[in-house]
Amino acid sequence: MQRCTGFRFRRVLLAVGLAAGLAACGAPGGDGGGQAADPKAVPDKPSKPVELNILDVAGNLQLTKQMIENFKAAHPEVLAKVTYSTAPAPSMAGKLKAEQDGGVAQTHLVLSGTDGLSAGIANGTLAKVLPDFSSRFPNLMQNYLEPAAKMQELANGYGVEVVYYPSGPLLEFNPGAVPAAPASPQELLDWAKAHPEKFQYAQPSNSGPGRTFLMGLPYLLGDKDPKDPDKGWDKTWAFLQELGKYVKYYPSGTTETMKNLASGSVDMIMSTTGWDINPRKLGTVPNTVKTAIMQPMHWVTDAQYALIPKGLSPDQESAILQLVAWMLKPDQQAIAYDDGYFYPGPAVKDVTLQMAPQKSQDTLRQFGRPEYEQWISQYPKETSLPAEQQVKAFDKWNQLVGGSKVGKK
Repeated sequence: MQRCTGFRFRRVLLAVGLAAGLAACGAPGGDGGGQAADPKAVPDKPSKPVELNILDVAGNLQLTKQMIENFKAAHPEVLAKVTYSTAPAPSMAGKLKAEQDGGVAQTHLVLSGTDGLSAGIANGTLAKVLPDFSSRFPNLMQNYLEPAAKMQELANGYGVEVVYYPSGPLLEFNPGAVPAAPASPQELLDWAKAHPEKFQYAQPSNSGPGRTFLMGLPYLLGDKDPKDPDKGWDKTWAFLQELGKYVKYYPSGTTETMKNLASGSVDMIMSTTGWDINPRKLGTVPNTVKTAIMQPMHWVTDAQYALIPKGLSPDQESAILQLVAWMLKPDQQAIAYDDGYFYPGPAVKDVTLQMAPQKSQDTLRQFGRPEYEQWISQYPKETSLPAEQQVKAFDKWNQLVGGSKVGKK
């Protein structure tokens, strides 16, 4: 799978996905989702091998498909067949709702980022996994890396986190045109003013780097409440409006910003660890580009989850629970290093690069950056905004910042 394709799926509009879920079913009541089958009715192992249809709306299979195939090979008594499909995240909630209303659950496991997760919770199509089945995941929270455990809490029990990374925000730039990278938001603004139309980031609602930049700025600027984009981001909105005077347009996705950097039409863009490493490996951007952080640096973290739709049989749920528990084993988590797609990738503790496949080790030795390991350990990590707050942030960015420059070259 091409890296850009995976990210295009993963970074689709959270706002649209959530709105679609609400429109399909009205505002959620109670806990906002459906309960799984009675845990007592779900056997430890299925009565016979099951077939599973897995839907990926996050580009997650690039990280986890080998884990799934390893489980299938090791446990033929559990899985008879696995079918994979991909789709944009906004379509997920509506697809699950249509299947469940029709009484036929054709999708058995969903691999999703925070966008699909929030939409599925909103329209009540996801089964509650935790704490209902916590016995199937012993010491789950203790086994996660600390910042990954905080991202797991955002799932509210409706998903199990399978991969994690401290995303950014990072500046990515052509060192031939930018000899010294800006070290603060003010220096970035000064540089953009001196080099109009040479800095760019993509629309936050459809871009990991754009979204991470948006959520990271309140920490960089010392805003009143980094978790409240409506009432706590006065400095952030003022900064983005001023910066926008020197931005030609905001592309609809990150891939376009990468191509613009490679072509020289811009000299600096917003990035993340994965968006820096993997496009250089693919040759989308030259390996000569550099990255930098601004101070005071705070990482904004990201994660992807395994979601179980409502309406499955006890045997299907049994197989899925075993599969997800398998995916959290350290030797399987090491596969998530991949080609830097979600760097580092593993969500659980004590998973080193030396445990990863040789291909991943070779890729990261060539295209990784030694400073990332230091920066990840050195700087604080903040969880992404909850889904409702992300919607508010995207809406306000569209109103105050994006305006007529969205997607227009």
